[in-house]
Amino acid sequence: MISPQMTQIFADKTGIFQFPAILLRYMNSDAQTFAIIGAAMEIHRELGHGFLEAVYQEAFAMELASRQIPFQREVPLQVRYKNQTLACGYKADFICFGEILVELKAIERLGDVEKAQVINYLNATKFSRALLLNFGSPKLEYQRIVLNYNNLINPSVVHLRTSA
Repeated sequence: MISPQMTQIFADKTGIFQFPAILLRYMNSDAQTFAIIGAAMEIHRELGHGFLEAVYQEAFAMELASRQIPFQREVPLQVRYKNQTLACGYKADFICFGEILVELKAIERLGDVEKAQVINYLNATKFSRALLLNFGSPKLEYQRIVLNYNNLINPSVVHLRTSA
């Protein structure tokens, strides 16, 4: 949510009393990913590491619902190859806020393979943002991946962190 102080500062500098749509989207996007990461941190704090991925998926759905974060679970998504839909497709673990792909893992450590998998999912869905969450390490690992469709060769990993 935008605070009145932020709106006033912006209005004083530009004479405009509303944020541009692109700035509002960026600010809301961060709030959305922060909310999702916060839910993951709560799960890791409560359950720790060592369970199978299915346990974390169930807990994640419960936590998202309790925080009123809109989500879909195990969403079937089509993959296209040369303008044809492949029969196999895949299921996204979660899609939050209708636009953020969330992939859960329960492995010792995130690596390039997991990151590449999520980048491929983003390319297939044409979404621009994803979170890769790993509950398998002693501290929660998360990566926020943002694809810039103007430069598909170099997607950016905005965050690669473990929670404290």
